[in-house]
Amino acid sequence: MLTAPQFSPERLVAVLERIERAARRAGRDPAGVRLLAVSKQQPAAAVAAAADAGQREFGENYVRDGVAKIEALAGRPLTWHFIGQLQANKTREVAEHFQWVHTVDRERVATRLDAQRPHYAPPLEVLLQVRLGDEPGKGGVEPAELPRLAEFVAGLPRLRLRGLMCLPPPATDEPAQRVPFARLRQLLEDLNTRGHALDTLSMGMSADLEAAVLEGATLVRIGTAVFGPRD
Repeated sequence: MLTAPQFSPERLVAVLERIERAARRAGRDPAGVRLLAVSKQQPAAAVAAAADAGQREFGENYVRDGVAKIEALAGRPLTWHFIGQLQANKTREVAEHFQWVHTVDRERVATRLDAQRPHYAPPLEVLLQVRLGDEPGKGGVEPAELPRLAEFVAGLPRLRLRGLMCLPPPATDEPAQRVPFARLRQLLEDLNTRGHALDTLSMGMSADLEAAVLEGATLVRIGTAVFGPRD
């Protein structure tokens, strides 16, 4: 039987309770916020243990590691999200194995994902990563370029544009944490006024999930709080 020393059902329950409390603070239905368990650098046994405890959606940052886990756990009804920076030479593996991609930020990557998505698979669910801080080296489309990229991606037949994702600069207090999340929500609302029908905001991690939920997150990406410290 697979075992995972770092994972415990109590960790998962505690995170779900945090999400529920934050949603109720915001006057939202907790069912409208999904937990994406970030399983990067965790063994397949840890994912299996979380799945046994009821978790169904997992996020991976590294293509090869993620594909290995997807193949190892192929018999389970899990949904896999790619949440790492996506290089153009890695798009085929992502298009063939994952159901969601959170980090599309340029036309070239979107075009490759569209061309490489298998014909027998449903369209790949796509989020556009938006850069909301001045952090060199971090991926993301600039807000001013977002409408053009959204229009381009929405026109690709093997992709389904669902919403936006951000990875903002760290902040320690809740009011400061809420600022970039509110900005991302506004950007999504602006795109919807242009004729899109976006429904997903991927934002918030272990340290700031409450701020994200208060500002409308529908997916929170939680790793350490679910799985414990990484080796």
